[in-house]
Amino acid sequence: MARPPPLQELPPGYTPPARVASPQILAGSLKSPLWLRAYFQGLLFSLGCGIQRHCGKVLFLGLLAFGALALGLRVAIIETDLEQLWVEVGSRVSQELHYTKEKLGEEAAYTSQMLIQTPRQEGENVLTPEALDLHLQAALTASKVQVSLYGKSWDLNKICYKSGIPLIENGMIERMIEKLFPCVILTPLDCFWEGAKLQGGSAYLPGRPDIQWTNLDPEQLLEELGPFASLEGFRELLDKAQVGQAYVGRPCLHPDDLHCPPSAPNHHSKQAPKVAQELSGGCHGFSHKFMHWQEELLLGGIAKDPQGQLLRAEALQSTFLLMSPRQLYEHFRGDYQTHDIGWSEEQAGTVLQAWQRRFVQLAQEALPQNSSQQIHAFSSTTLDDILHAFSEVSAARVVGGYLLMLAYACVTMLRWDCAQSQGAVGLAGVLLVALAVASGLGLCALLGITFNAATTQVLPFLALGIGVDDIFLLAHAFTEAPPGTPLQERTGECLQRTGTSVALTSISHMVAFFMAALVPIPALRAFSLQVAIVVGCNFAAVMLVFPAVLSLDLHRRHCQRLDVLCCFSSPCSARVIQILPQELGDRTVPVGIAHLTATVQAFTHCEASSQHVVTILPPRAHLVPPPSDPLGSELFSPGGSTRDLLGQEEGPRQKAACSSLPCARWNLAHFARYRFAPLLLQSHSKAMVLALFGGLLGLSLYGATLVQDGLALTDVVPRGTKEHAFLSAQLRYFSLYEVALVTQGGFDYAHSQRALFDLHQRFSSLKAVLPPPAARAPRTWLHYYRNWLQGIQAAFDQDWASGRISRHSCRNGSEDGALAYKLLIQTGDAREPLDFSQLTTRKLVDKDGLIPPELFYVGLTMWVSSDPLGLAASQANFYPPPPEWLHDKYDTTGENLRSESGGYWGGGREPSRSLSLGPHRPYPLLPLLTAPPLPCHPLPSAVPAAQPLEFAQFPFLLRGLQKTADFVEAIEGARAACAEAGRAGVRAYPSGSPFLFWEQYLGLRRSFLLAVCILLVCTFLVCALLLLNPWTAGLIVLVLAMMTVELFGIMGFLGIKLSAIPVVILVASVGIGVEFTVHVALGFLTTQGSRNLRAACALEHTLAPVTDGAVSTLLGLLMLAGSNFDFIIRYFFVVLTVLTLLGLLHGLVLLPVLLSILGPPPEVVQMYKESPEVLSPPAPREGGLSWGLSPTLPQSFARVTTSMTVALHPPPLPGAYIHPASDEPTWSPVATPAASGSSNLSSRGPCPATG
Repeated sequence: MARPPPLQELPPGYTPPARVASPQILAGSLKSPLWLRAYFQGLLFSLGCGIQRHCGKVLFLGLLAFGALALGLRVAIIETDLEQLWVEVGSRVSQELHYTKEKLGEEAAYTSQMLIQTPRQEGENVLTPEALDLHLQAALTASKVQVSLYGKSWDLNKICYKSGIPLIENGMIERMIEKLFPCVILTPLDCFWEGAKLQGGSAYLPGRPDIQWTNLDPEQLLEELGPFASLEGFRELLDKAQVGQAYVGRPCLHPDDLHCPPSAPNHHSKQAPKVAQELSGGCHGFSHKFMHWQEELLLGGIAKDPQGQLLRAEALQSTFLLMSPRQLYEHFRGDYQTHDIGWSEEQAGTVLQAWQRRFVQLAQEALPQNSSQQIHAFSSTTLDDILHAFSEVSAARVVGGYLLMLAYACVTMLRWDCAQSQGAVGLAGVLLVALAVASGLGLCALLGITFNAATTQVLPFLALGIGVDDIFLLAHAFTEAPPGTPLQERTGECLQRTGTSVALTSISHMVAFFMAALVPIPALRAFSLQVAIVVGCNFAAVMLVFPAVLSLDLHRRHCQRLDVLCCFSSPCSARVIQILPQELGDRTVPVGIAHLTATVQAFTHCEASSQHVVTILPPRAHLVPPPSDPLGSELFSPGGSTRDLLGQEEGPRQKAACSSLPCARWNLAHFARYRFAPLLLQSHSKAMVLALFGGLLGLSLYGATLVQDGLALTDVVPRGTKEHAFLSAQLRYFSLYEVALVTQGGFDYAHSQRALFDLHQRFSSLKAVLPPPAARAPRTWLHYYRNWLQGIQAAFDQDWASGRISRHSCRNGSEDGALAYKLLIQTGDAREPLDFSQLTTRKLVDKDGLIPPELFYVGLTMWVSSDPLGLAASQANFYPPPPEWLHDKYDTTGENLRSESGGYWGGGREPSRSLSLGPHRPYPLLPLLTAPPLPCHPLPSAVPAAQPLEFAQFPFLLRGLQKTADFVEAIEGARAACAEAGRAGVRAYPSGSPFLFWEQYLGLRRSFLLAVCILLVCTFLVCALLLLNPWTAGLIVLVLAMMTVELFGIMGFLGIKLSAIPVVILVASVGIGVEFTVHVALGFLTTQGSRNLRAACALEHTLAPVTDGAVSTLLGLLMLAGSNFDFIIRYFFVVLTVLTLLGLLHGLVLLPVLLSILGPPPEVVQMYKESPEVLSPPAPREGGLSWGLSPTLPQSFARVTTSMTVALHPPPLPGAYIHPASDEPTWSPVATPAASGSSNLSSRGPCPATG
């Protein structure tokens, strides 16, 4: 075995094996970076050789381990809860949401069903009796929905959200009121008598027709029932709520309707009402005082005259409120209707979902297709169904994507020469990547990382595209082993040459996605962690299991088996070189196969003028019988690829080229060497490339200014669906959001009343807050509470002045006067609870509009118990709830104090059941009990004080929120108001969907810039550590930063908004971009010669695997284009496709140019002397097969002796054809001797590699 030359005289083409290089480098001959890389490559070499020796065992154990991890998919959980997916982890919103749920639980929730009516002809007015009649038709159809489940029939009246039913001592009256109590429905039809048709309750009294809201006059009914029951308390409640005649006192849309009540204002005139006038200012439910629906909740596209009178509208909206599953379960728990079905909360949820789906279906089908109006229906279940559909795995697309990748891998690796073909390797590689993806996801499931829509819709294809890249890289490197590599070291040599690149790209991917996990959105954090873990599993599969596949394929070729169909022998494995008979002259070889054994002495010389490596090969040849070893040529031939020798002419001598057909020898390496690199690396081409990429960067910087923040729900729902039509109409016409200003515990409410009023005023003054009608007071519990106190104070003052109430008696006073009497004498002292001297010395509300602190919590108990409708309208949601104290001016025993579990609720509803009397929020309703008069005792009992409040809220409506900037402005204003209140000692925070889902945009761009900057620094450190060259790492990071900026700018031109999802892709683009840059950079770093030559060699080595990797990524992403969700197409397919194309351009065009200009010096420099003497071997005899050997050699040449075996037989067509004898790329000289040509066989030396 030839002794290696001294390190100081390394020829350009010499690459010592890692096991030989290490001791030489330790001697200090080479730089430390090369030593470290050689050490790392030595480890990879040992790993590859070990895998090759035990390839069967490694493959079995690897598949077993990955298969076991893939079984973890059985415990995967798909998360579809919006709050769990989008609320920032650990943020103040998350903490506030936790506080709300801790105090209120889930009982405050409810479900909404909405109908939006719009004209088919855009801009048409809907404020007409005809349009409202169509709206009534759709709403009535939807309200009559019934579903049968668990052997029961469920209609709206059973499951709708009601105010709660007061307990009446008369059982018959109680049951009648329970059946009649109206559902909460916000509809423009409530301005008319026809709104009563949506209420499905009915009751029966002897001697009367069925009582329904269409014929119910509460005032008349109470008059008729007066002689039979004591209903004074109930009458007072209705009077305070201003129920009046309810619906029968409202105009009829069609006065000629036979059922239009005589009490309707237009019953006798038979004139159709003026719809715009009736709807101006909104409508009312059955209570005029507490159930006011503002026109912004009912009408969209409103136009008014200068005086503020309503003229026209383009949309109508009705909202049906249902109980939550927990409330429905509690309502029917223990009821005779459900005692036999094992009633549970899950069953209640199933009932609600079934009813909602049927509601949406029938509402959308209510109007005929030729109608002038169209109905859009939506429910909370519809949104859940969309999220579930969004999160489902499309088996067809997954299978199609992987089959497409299998076909691509197989086709690109198939060769006509069976010994070179790697189709089976490609198939096995793609299947291995699929298993690695499954195992990575299974590991995520075992670690408790929940899946979401991004996991199921995007990750399988993204991971496939990224994972197959390394498969192509190893497969390309395996077929290009250096000359003379022993068969048993082929896998080790492959890992030694490519392991560094694979490790660098995989680590960069993992670091990028782990950095993307810094985005505090749970859905995207889970997605980023899952991608990082899947990339790690793929890295393990590529580095450990795939080399075993390559080793088995090498065994297949050694046994001369066909590719893919490995059970059949290969007919073409022995053919190496075909030479025409005429080129042999008089030594024509008979038809058949013979072998030419040539002893080749290669003399290598480096020219100073061009820095080209010149190799002169003058072999002596003779014919020998074919050897018995079919792979002997594999083991002993140089086996260099066409890119290993750069042809160069020597002087003016003429040469005859031994050429092959273009279709037989063309590949991407050939294209890079002879076409792409020479064109790209010319001076004017470099200037053009720099100018074009500079222009692209400048244009992208402008595009970055066009990027807007936001992610609307309409972007997620598939376009063209009914759900998308509803959401578009809602966003356009009813962009209203209910929010609440929550006050926490930790401060004294009684002494902070002024600060609470100031907070409410400050919040009300925000631009986005919808102001209440001018004729109505603000709807907050503190205002309602104060107004109630002022009302009973006025009643007391009247009773005191008239003598009906005295110092020691309230027997003859009014109900409100008696309440004030009991409150005024309270001291709050347990030892002396009553002080009658306070009757005339104090007021329930002072002149500043504040409640005396000592009466605050006692009065709160009385208000909560005595004014349930006012409490419900205030939407206070107190916690802890004040005790339920029932007022009876004749009671002095204290029995009017009841616990929350007292039996004052009818219909099985639990105490403190919530009621929604407003558009969205639930309101706690307390029981009402009336009792017959009892003898009065002069000493009333003490009223228990409520506990200090820890939770209360003020409701608000936000309007005009169309763009993300509008949301951000409203959120910032709300936060500023809370911060100002905090300085006054009031702890408060805003609550509602805008704060849950839009507050992330306050710091999204800052988080994005921080994550990208940190990732670029990490990428620089990783590249500098593995490449051991900060210069090269800096150029890579520069290109990656340009890619990120350009991708961001292109998003602006494409109209893609910035949200947490594009942020994850932008952050991950840094890691994905490493795939396109590090191979070229590493190829440049480990070659010798001028910068241009090294850039050309790097392109020749990496163009094929980088291009294959890009194409495989695009094929993986291609299946995303078939998604039903436009969101997936725009935010994943388009963005990732642009990223892949940018990476391809920057990695194969811009980076080589930058390296050719600013690249670092080579790691190994040639140290031997240059000789001007170039010897030309003498010409062979005409028609001969041997070349003469120069008797003398200049001292500057290194001599290498080897053997080459070729087979000769005449081809069917004229010309020369080259067929590799092994899996090595064929060594093809640029010039061969001819009868009339020069005898020189000269070539440029290989692009030398040092690592």
